Amino acid sequence: QLQFVESGGGLVQPGGSLRLSCAASGFTLDGYAIGWFRQAPGKEREGVSCISRGRSTNYADSVKGRFTISSDNAKNTVYLQMNSLKPEDTAVYYCAASSAVMLFQTMCVPGNYKYWGQGTQVTVSS
Repeated sequence: QLQFVESGGGLVQPGGSLRLSCAASGFTLDGYAIGWFRQAPGKEREGVSCISRGRSTNYADSVKGRFTISSDNAKNTVYLQMNSLKPEDTAVYYCAASSAVMLFQTMCVPGNYKYWGQGTQVTVSS
């Protein structure tokens, strides 16, 4: 059974950093597109950063230069390093996987992903 366990969320002050982890079980991340998504209260789920099956990376404009996505095949884990956090980054963050072949422009669209983690809360507040 394909599962994710997300961790690393929490409360951080503006300007601070967090690293989210997404440990996969039941499948090997290599061969899947993997993405980090977030959903704030009252808003739609949005793509934050994604890695394609070919290991290209894509970032939302709002996080470029601040967030970095990476994967560790040995640990079967994907990470999201988040620096210079802002209050508007507050949301539940989810990791997800897809075996679909996607265009670069749509590789971080939530509807393209089938397998989802349970989410981890990130709150940026002073």
